[in-house]
Amino acid sequence: MLRPEQRTKLDPSEDDLFYSFPRFVTHVDDNFIHQLTNLYRERLTPNTPILDLMSSWVSHLPEEIEFSHVEGHGLNEEELAKNPRLDHYIVQNLNLNPKLPFDDQEFDAVLNAVSVQYLQYPEAVFSEIYRILKPGGVAIISFSNRMFYQKAIAAWREGTENSRVELVKHYFQSVSGFSKPEVVVRQPSIPSFLGMFGLASVDPFYAVIANRL
Repeated sequence: MLRPEQRTKLDPSEDDLFYSFPRFVTHVDDNFIHQLTNLYRERLTPNTPILDLMSSWVSHLPEEIEFSHVEGHGLNEEELAKNPRLDHYIVQNLNLNPKLPFDDQEFDAVLNAVSVQYLQYPEAVFSEIYRILKPGGVAIISFSNRMFYQKAIAAWREGTENSRVELVKHYFQSVSGFSKPEVVVRQPSIPSFLGMFGLASVDPFYAVIANRL
């Protein structure tokens, strides 16, 4: 699906080193977070187990919705420990080991927010997402145009916003058994490039959604 050169990063050092210290910041603006929380409110089922993949110290889950279990995954334990919605978490580098330590059909939802651009072997990770989802379970992959440029793979870094949407669709389509990916796009009324001129800007919101059939 990706050629070897498309999987490369400008910073080839291990991701564990890059994420070894916590970053207690938000990586997208409040509008993006609001859009994502509303999407979760619409698509997630209360009192079900969910996995927040490549998570951090911030939860985007609606505060008023309870889940039976929220499992977290990430690369920095200090960040995950501060996430108030996680019942449990694991620290694992998916670029070194994409095999997730969960049972088949364990979760009703798998979420990934603003992190898919760092996966060097997305087909392996999406295969795992399929394996651990229950039939009918949903996977929601959300992203904007922000990234740690040196850690994003070349296929993402060198693409356009539209090509990145297509890339995530292909990730789902590389695994037999997902529904046709649905795309949610909510472009800001103020172009994000205006931020370079000191003017207010809003992050674009993208989500690609599919269900396990």
